[in-house]
Amino acid sequence: MENNKITTALFRSPKLDEVELHVLQQIDDLKVKLRFHLREPKRWSGSLRRMQFARAVQGSNSIEGYDALLDDAAAINLGEEPLDANEETQLALKGYRDAMTYVLQLAEDVDFNYSEQLLKSLHFMMTSYDLRNRPGLWRSGAIYVRNDETEEIVYEGPDVDLVQILMRKLVEDLNDVDDTLPMVMAAMAHLNLVMVHPFRDGNGRMGRCLQTLVLAREGILSPVFCSIEEYLGRNTETYYKVLRQVGGGAWSPDRDTRAWIRFVITAHLRQAKTLLRRVKESEQLWDRLERIVSKRELPERTIPVLWDASMGFRVRNATYRAIFEESAEETISEAVATRDLRFLVEAGLLVSHGQKRGRYYRASSGLRRLRQEIIASRNPQDDSDPFA
Repeated sequence: MENNKITTALFRSPKLDEVELHVLQQIDDLKVKLRFHLREPKRWSGSLRRMQFARAVQGSNSIEGYDALLDDAAAINLGEEPLDANEETQLALKGYRDAMTYVLQLAEDVDFNYSEQLLKSLHFMMTSYDLRNRPGLWRSGAIYVRNDETEEIVYEGPDVDLVQILMRKLVEDLNDVDDTLPMVMAAMAHLNLVMVHPFRDGNGRMGRCLQTLVLAREGILSPVFCSIEEYLGRNTETYYKVLRQVGGGAWSPDRDTRAWIRFVITAHLRQAKTLLRRVKESEQLWDRLERIVSKRELPERTIPVLWDASMGFRVRNATYRAIFEESAEETISEAVATRDLRFLVEAGLLVSHGQKRGRYYRASSGLRRLRQEIIASRNPQDDSDPFA
């Protein structure tokens, strides 16, 4: 009986020590600074928000082997066709985009409750492009996680008969308001979903999406700016290593989770520092672009496309128009977009590549220099291990 009691429990966070609480306070201080910079709508913040959303979608999917360039991820988020991503990657990114877009809506839903059906719905959005994934349904049998390189089984999920019980417990815990710090609650939701492995496929993406939803519901920041999915995508090997360490090879919810909590706290600290730097640099870049556009008497509406190009994106007529459709500021026709892009090429700001429908534009060397100068003026960022 005692053994069954342990089996049907969930992983629990450890009691936080003084060092962990201190680092969490550092993160809170950085979030306050971010809120200060983002509290009033500014024209550049829309472009930054769009880029961060693309980074989250790109990062989470890259962990699962769906690799796409950032501008392709941004194009997919805008509902446009990417230049390079293959069909399966496109479908995976579109599915994750839809789930994350729903998370953005749920962040402000006054009647919100966590439910098993909500988790199944998010899973359906992510994986419905392949019915073999059993989209929106719990798995129907045993499940194993393998090391792709060695084919070794590194984790075995709990018995299929426990899945519904454990997921119901996870939902109940999320709905139970207690004094758990939001960042810790979100991290544990991520860990428990991944360890239960309730779906045939897409468990990692679901765990990361759920973590972002929990943070968003707790009002940490906009879901786009509180997500650590970009960081996880850049540190996949360490992410998997910590999950293996805490997981212990098989469902063992009595194991120590401190290594996981510290990894997530470190991810939040480093991501917040990166975001704060990006916020400041985005404002600088936008100001410089405004001066260039004004001096050369170019349409002010071209600044977002110049911002994208400066960031290294390949821009197209379709994505230029889609930016305005998303922001609802104004609508521009294909002819107007074509003319604007031609003006930017003639002004020496963009360089055209390809022909007809395959045509795209990159930043000229002069435009690239703007961002390079901003990057060169950076102060070194302290990314040392806060728990060393």
